[in-house]
Amino acid sequence: MDKRLNVGIFLFNEVELLDFAGPFEVFTVTAELNDYQLFNIFTISESGEGIRTVNGLQVMPDYDFSNHPSVDILVVPGGAGTKNEMTKVFVLKWLKERHDTSRITMSVCSGTRMLGKLGLLNGLKMITHHEVVEDMKQIAPKAIIEEDVRFTDNGKVLTSAGISAGIELSLHVVEKLYGKVIADKTAVYMEYGDWKKLL
Repeated sequence: MDKRLNVGIFLFNEVELLDFAGPFEVFTVTAELNDYQLFNIFTISESGEGIRTVNGLQVMPDYDFSNHPSVDILVVPGGAGTKNEMTKVFVLKWLKERHDTSRITMSVCSGTRMLGKLGLLNGLKMITHHEVVEDMKQIAPKAIIEEDVRFTDNGKVLTSAGISAGIELSLHVVEKLYGKVIADKTAVYMEYGDWKKLL
């Protein structure tokens, strides 16, 4: 790959903290361990104003919908706020436009609500938070729900199970793009999973 890939993480009020912080950590650690040559990571909200996560942490996004760089990897996290975001025409339009030009679109947890609302999961394998499965059967009836996996990879569209599974999906994306050695290096640094077996 001849350029750093831009990782754009969508933020909104009532987003689940680890849903975006987990992928943020994976991609930023990977970038740091490889002389910042692989990824450029940033956050985006609709207005660019600060958002409040499910449990009250305030976060200031880097960009708004009008001024962010191009997005190669779109990260759509979940949280209670997805119920509101999936009703916003402007948000859905923005997500669809980003998806159309992205290399990878990945959802974490109930971020599948927004992908499902856009029809992006039709005919594809997906997973979400275990408490959102029944909801997704209504939102995306044409999706194929795999309830016993941590993540799914359909090529361009990837989904993860609840909250912490976003870390595993992000490590999978790193491996998919740059190989197991680089992904393992990140997991070891983060002391994630059975990291000692990777030494």
